[in-house]
Amino acid sequence: MIVKKKSNSSNRWLSEHFKDEYVKQAKKNKIRSRAWFKLEQLDKSNKLFKAGMNVIDLGAAPGGWSQYAINRIGTTGRIIACDILPMKPIKGVEIFTGDFRNQKILNFMLGSLSHIKFHLVMSDMAPNITGHFSIDMPRIINLSKLALNISNCVLSEKGVFLLKSFQGEGFDNLYQEIKILFKKIKICKPKTSRTRSREIFILATR
Repeated sequence: MIVKKKSNSSNRWLSEHFKDEYVKQAKKNKIRSRAWFKLEQLDKSNKLFKAGMNVIDLGAAPGGWSQYAINRIGTTGRIIACDILPMKPIKGVEIFTGDFRNQKILNFMLGSLSHIKFHLVMSDMAPNITGHFSIDMPRIINLSKLALNISNCVLSEKGVFLLKSFQGEGFDNLYQEIKILFKKIKICKPKTSRTRSREIFILATR
């Protein structure tokens, strides 16, 4: 068996990851991912959640955002967590597993939710990163536009769309598409996002 050595950049990322204060806090408090803290900070700054809300969590696995959200909306609200990857159950959260880049699966999901109006659509979707930005960025933008299309189908009047995306080629076009569909747009970068990361969050309100 041939064992390939990890690249220096991979080793650096792993070292940094396990030293990260939010990774340590997540492990200590049985939180599914450090993304939980990003959503917490975005919520505290923008008051995203209210009791009884209906929420869709796109790209939900392993469940950090849904885990945070269910604690904020309570038992009178509803959370649908969607991902191509299977997720361990979260009490109070409905899980939809499927690849909604597939039009049939997307149509099935939207059809099954057509009787509900959602107050918040949040997307933490990201592709498998290759490390080559010229390859990764188009994939990121495509997923961002898919999340935008889903939000446009299911959001209620005055509904909110929270999208994780990345700065790079295609972002300006994405931003303009969001501007057409939403009245208010705000770009956020919580302190949990690593400084060198191009990751940003778009908060758009109908």
